[in-house]
Amino acid sequence: MKDVIYSELKADGTGFYATLACVGAVVGIGLLSAWYMEHNGHYVTGMSNQIVWGMPHVFAVFLIVAASGALNVASIGSVFGRLAYKPLARLSGLLAIALLIGGLTVLMLDLGRPDRLIVAMTNYNFKSIFALNIFLYTGFVGIAAVYIWTLMDRKMKAFSFPAGVAMFIWRLALTTGTGLIFGFLVAREAYDAAMLAPLFIAMSFAFGLAIFILVMIATYAADDRPLGDYIIQRMGKLMIIFIAANLYFVTVQHLTSLYAAEHSGVEAFILTSGNTFTWHFWLLQIGVGAVLPLAILMRPVKSLSKTAVGLASVFVIIGGLAQVYVIIIGGQSIPLVLFPGMEVQSSFFDGAIPRYVTSVPEVGLGVGGIAIAAIMVIIGMKALRFLPVSLADADIDPHFKPVETVEKTSKAT
Repeated sequence: MKDVIYSELKADGTGFYATLACVGAVVGIGLLSAWYMEHNGHYVTGMSNQIVWGMPHVFAVFLIVAASGALNVASIGSVFGRLAYKPLARLSGLLAIALLIGGLTVLMLDLGRPDRLIVAMTNYNFKSIFALNIFLYTGFVGIAAVYIWTLMDRKMKAFSFPAGVAMFIWRLALTTGTGLIFGFLVAREAYDAAMLAPLFIAMSFAFGLAIFILVMIATYAADDRPLGDYIIQRMGKLMIIFIAANLYFVTVQHLTSLYAAEHSGVEAFILTSGNTFTWHFWLLQIGVGAVLPLAILMRPVKSLSKTAVGLASVFVIIGGLAQVYVIIIGGQSIPLVLFPGMEVQSSFFDGAIPRYVTSVPEVGLGVGGIAIAAIMVIIGMKALRFLPVSLADADIDPHFKPVETVEKTSKAT
């Protein structure tokens, strides 16, 4: 494997600034959506007293979970010593920070009073998982920044391994904390399960790697940099493991809930009732997000192309958004059991399934968070040396043999 040379993003023309302007416009749409909801109140959205976390939370949780998974590449290179992944550790760290900040921005703007964040940052209730997550989020950004520093400064190179280990442990803690936000909600039958912690970790692995693959392919194509098949094929095979892990924990989650009699109603609501969440679960989450990408990737490694792996990554992201939608919106749509074994009737929709229709401002805010992450990555790559000049097979494949060598070996044999 050759020594890796890094450089800034070379693109510096009309196309680059047009792309930056388009992404900036989407950020503006997100901010305008947040202002519209703040100015008019949340009644202009699909949210209500029953569905208090809407589509912005779906985007926010997806981005936060994916931020942890985006560090897969860096962890595999720095912590587990896989040489092929080491050149991409810098980009992995940058993408992780950008995704987390994009998700937290959506979360903050959806609260209705973003200025109240100061209270959350200065007054802590250590019995609240929400308060603990503030430490996890800020610590994640800080440790990731230090980790990138150790990768980019030769004087700090000796600290890259311990920084990578710290980052690996912290990202697991962050994703566990995010999953336990729902796992500790005992009032909601669809949540209230410790299984959500490992499930969110498995989700992060798949979502983060899928986003990283798409960013890498798009960046190297736009900047006209060599991108060989070796790294793409390795990531494609790694994606199979992460999709299978996510599918495994989803299966375990629902099987354990089916085993408990008190959760049979929840499982019937999600899996068999025929409502929108059932379709989201089976068609998008399982079909598009798991079965379809596995069918694309389960082929001989040499036949995996950039198009195939990129398409599988798109399907994983679509299925991931559907999965978070089912967890968050579907979990709130199940009527609360206030008095087990009793029928409850009142004028406040007790026992009724609430209706939720996603509004345009909610989608605008969520997409704006994605655009914030994208513009951070673009500016970061333009300003600093995050990108390897080449990811050609000859530069990163430790087993690469030139064509001439292969031909000579064949003739000798």
